[in-house]
Amino acid sequence: MTRPFRLAALGVVLLLVAACALPRGAGVQREVLRGSSSDQVGFSVYPVTRALVPTIAEWPTVGEKHLGWITTSTGSRGRIVQGGDSVSVTIWDSSENSLLTSPGAPAVELPNLPVSPGGSIFIPYVGDVRIGGLSPESARQRVQTALEPIAPSAQVQLTMTEGRGNSVELIGGVAAPGAYPLPDRNFTVLSLIAAGGGVSPALPNPQIRLKRDGRLYGTSVDRLYDEPRLDTLLDDGDQVIVQADERTFLSIGAAGTETIHSFPDDVVTAAEAVSIIGGVVDNRANPQGILILREYPRDALAAGVRGPRTQQVVFTLDLTSADGLFAARNFRIAPGDMVYVTESPVVATQSVFSIIGSTFGLVNTAGSVGGS
Repeated sequence: MTRPFRLAALGVVLLLVAACALPRGAGVQREVLRGSSSDQVGFSVYPVTRALVPTIAEWPTVGEKHLGWITTSTGSRGRIVQGGDSVSVTIWDSSENSLLTSPGAPAVELPNLPVSPGGSIFIPYVGDVRIGGLSPESARQRVQTALEPIAPSAQVQLTMTEGRGNSVELIGGVAAPGAYPLPDRNFTVLSLIAAGGGVSPALPNPQIRLKRDGRLYGTSVDRLYDEPRLDTLLDDGDQVIVQADERTFLSIGAAGTETIHSFPDDVVTAAEAVSIIGGVVDNRANPQGILILREYPRDALAAGVRGPRTQQVVFTLDLTSADGLFAARNFRIAPGDMVYVTESPVVATQSVFSIIGSTFGLVNTAGSVGGS
């Protein structure tokens, strides 16, 4: 009974091996890329080398929203009266028979006069006085000049309160979101964020979205820090939104972590991605078989466009060679990429021998028990 039993056990092991039924956490590279040389498979494979990286960089981008941005310029240092603001005017006139004041009350107050959309305010006995686009001091002088025909000796005081049209909104991602008046025409995006208490440290790679006149612009906070010329001046009615970077990539297989990862910086290279995912599992992963799966838009295949041969592309990385390591430092991960760490074929071989050894140990034990 011992010999047939051993032969049967060995047969079971060989069937398992032939059927590739060994338990594994990831496929080996040749399995994942099986059939890639066929035109019918629907995807193409590109080994990432230093020579190929510049070419790939010229291909159409994937998953990126090209919002553009506005560079800064120099604005007025003073405040500007705009439609929607309000002004309070005090007129002093000590002359007898004044149309504006009465005996014993040498001053008349005209509080909270709304500035019309056209930039005018109404002054009794004078009519509409246009002060839009002027500083508060220039607006005061214009009102006083308009009063001269009826009150030559009158003196005017004017204070301004910014309205919605002379303010900007800061939305989300900061300690104190809300509407902020423009203190002058040199108020920038970073100045507004500072006024709002700064960016929340919980946001990964915080992004700026600027809504102006029906258009949306975007960049990152770090880019504004690094390039001061991009810290654009704010305009009336601007909306500034601070939010987390919405771009992600996925890691699976024999990676240190299998999850969705946010982009911690504007640019993430393949080498950085391997670090972000916690590296590879030392006793399982194949460092020559790091795969990056990406899907390009259909227009990337259009005639005259430099791009891949197919929409679905697999980039392969070899982290055991200097060329592969340098290439990984310059190859950019795109939003939506899947980083797949394949399993080393050595692991499968070791598993086979382990199962065979365990089986024969079990058989020998069973034979000993049967023989006794």
